[in-house]
Amino acid sequence: MLEIEKALHFNELYDYYYKLLTDKQREYFELYYQENLSLHEISENKNVSRNAIHRQLKNVEKLLEDYEEKLELHKKGIILYEIYDLLKEESKSNIIKKLNEIL
Repeated sequence: MLEIEKALHFNELYDYYYKLLTDKQREYFELYYQENLSLHEISENKNVSRNAIHRQLKNVEKLLEDYEEKLELHKKGIILYEIYDLLKEESKSNIIKKLNEIL
């Protein structure tokens, strides 16, 4: 996965599951993925080792993937947006197909 795709992927999962993370996990995630600070910059600002930041971010990535695997909120959100687009097109048979994917 390319870095930009990886960042986009984890930011999308974060939008769904951020409330399940600790304050510190959210802070490090936001500094790295949203404010685009390097591990070195975060470690200097927070007075924590670069390895500790790296481990914390890897842990958050794993947690976000695990939450998505179990809850599938992101997957269902994508399907709901597809249904919304179909509603605009008024294609009832396609809407029923999409609804069956999440039921």
